[in-house]
Amino acid sequence: MTELDRRTKVLGRLIGLASVTRRSEAQIVADQQRVVGHNAVTDLLLGGLAPGVSVRDTTAAGQDGPIGVRVYRPTTFTGTPPLVVLVHGGGWTSGTLDTYDWLASNIARDARVVVASLDYRLAPGHRWPAAAEDSYAATVDLVGRASELGADTTRVAVVGDSAGGNLAAVVALMARDRSGPAIAFQALLYPATDLTMASPSIDENATAPILTKADMLAFRRHYLGGADPRQPYASPLFAELAGLPPALVQVAEHDPLRDDGLRFAAALQDAGVAVRTTTYFGMPHGFMAFPRISRAVPQALGELCQELRRALAVS
Repeated sequence: MTELDRRTKVLGRLIGLASVTRRSEAQIVADQQRVVGHNAVTDLLLGGLAPGVSVRDTTAAGQDGPIGVRVYRPTTFTGTPPLVVLVHGGGWTSGTLDTYDWLASNIARDARVVVASLDYRLAPGHRWPAAAEDSYAATVDLVGRASELGADTTRVAVVGDSAGGNLAAVVALMARDRSGPAIAFQALLYPATDLTMASPSIDENATAPILTKADMLAFRRHYLGGADPRQPYASPLFAELAGLPPALVQVAEHDPLRDDGLRFAAALQDAGVAVRTTTYFGMPHGFMAFPRISRAVPQALGELCQELRRALAVS
């Protein structure tokens, strides 16, 4: 395997100090109430807003009430851009609109699209399928608000990383199964697709930086509770995959979830779905969340935005 660089190893040790395995449910819920915001330290680590993008906050319909949505629009684009729905990661227990400003704004600028980033309900206070149902309901609502968003909602993609990759894949499944909005493309960044945890890379990378096998077990417990991990809307790998939109699947070499992504990509191909799959060597799970540290971010972001422009016919 390709050697991890020193910065990644140091980052992994620091993140490990706040591992979900060290947090009680009450502590996780308390953490969710804290506002991270932007400052010199967080922007150095997570990146800040990209220039050339306007941002506004709104809401969309969730399963049981409105959820927060942050909308990003490229300021130099003339015409009506397509819509990209972004579903953030964080093990279904963390992640905020603020912490995903860098990714969302860079996608909006470089892919020349309107990005709607979803603030879905988090576990353990809201277990499966709350996050999945919120993400789907919000997508349906946003697609129906084309004029308000200034977006062409006949051209829609879903993007998600990690747990958000799981949810983005589930949104595509729900849209097909429920005769919902036409999803033209799904971009899944190191997604969790099999919550039975049967992928060989989970043990191979059990103590990798950023995400460990112990972390995965804790995230699954908080998200699923006692629900069956083989439910297709929990583990999209177990769904019937024919008729789904084309996909980009990006995975990281030093990631317990690497084979989740590779197995899902192979299953999509077997079902007749067009897939582009890229493995980023030397990278850990979640590397796109750390643009100042992970050397593969420019290439991965470039690939993501290029594939979005191609799939959504953005000139």
